[in-house]
Amino acid sequence: MTLSVVQCTDESRWDASVNALFGHPQQLWGWGQTKASHGWSVDRVLVQDGGELVGSAQLLLRKLPLPFRALAYCPRGPQTLPGREAEVLAALEVYTRRAHRPVALCIEPDWEADAAPARALAAAGWRSTESTILIGRTLILDLTLSEDELLAAMSKKHRQYIRKSGREDLQYQEVTRAELPKCLGVYRETADRAGFGIHEDRYYLDIFDNLGSASPVYAAFQGDEVVAFLWLSVSENTVFELYGGMTAAGEHLRANYALKWLAIQSMKERGAVRYDFNGLLNDGVSKFKMGWAKHENQLAGTWDKPLSPLYPVYSRAMPLARDGIRFAQSTAARVKPALKSAIPRLKSTIRGRSQTG
Repeated sequence: MTLSVVQCTDESRWDASVNALFGHPQQLWGWGQTKASHGWSVDRVLVQDGGELVGSAQLLLRKLPLPFRALAYCPRGPQTLPGREAEVLAALEVYTRRAHRPVALCIEPDWEADAAPARALAAAGWRSTESTILIGRTLILDLTLSEDELLAAMSKKHRQYIRKSGREDLQYQEVTRAELPKCLGVYRETADRAGFGIHEDRYYLDIFDNLGSASPVYAAFQGDEVVAFLWLSVSENTVFELYGGMTAAGEHLRANYALKWLAIQSMKERGAVRYDFNGLLNDGVSKFKMGWAKHENQLAGTWDKPLSPLYPVYSRAMPLARDGIRFAQSTAARVKPALKSAIPRLKSTIRGRSQTG
């Protein structure tokens, strides 16, 4: 039977479908709602076999200058029934091409790189790209393990610092919306110190409001001041770290150790089974992450399905368009000129081919 693809416009039904298929928090309604308020549009579709739900995908769509039209992006999706991945992707490809006519459909599925669905992507016409949005190399804790087992898997130093920071004169607790600006102040301080870009405060407040209980924030308080915070997003199955930061005082007190352990304990108690640290690089933050377990995980990575004859030009000449997905607001001003500058080269190439053909 041919699978059917239908739009979903009901928030409760959508989140229920994501959780029923053990989907990722970046596939929840509130995440798409936030992106739709900050330069994107969103299309949520259910993939059905008769009356049975076999998959779903939240597509984020970013307009690109002509002739490229748009890019369709499915963060950590789609989610499917086991064994139906290839069918769902094929149906999603047909739907996306007809409904949106983008230059490509980009997916970063929440699949292990050595799992059968990931290994089958290349044979189905998907193209692996190094221009990643969400980092595939990461650390995922199994929250079905006992706390003693999780502690045993950590480095000795991490266990020591959890105990040490837990004895400091700090209060560790979940953050209210009224306290959130203090966390954002710490985030700005952390970004300035480390030299990375962040969004305006409105973006983070929208995440908090739109995801609600699916996006808890934990903080270490020294008196009334936040010295460290950790921001999560959570589906029924998976926890995904979004943001975090520390002041100089928080770093001195090793507040991030007891804080992260509190978050892990809280998510385990909540019933989640996977805790994703959201990427490993070769930096100090990743070194801190890797001390929480003796293993690491490699997810499938970033894959494009070309949906336009212009995809080869897009993939060569427009890397800024893909890089802009990380911080679309801050990079949009650079993406558009890059795309426009490529159009004359594209026209020249087309004229050359027509003259020689």
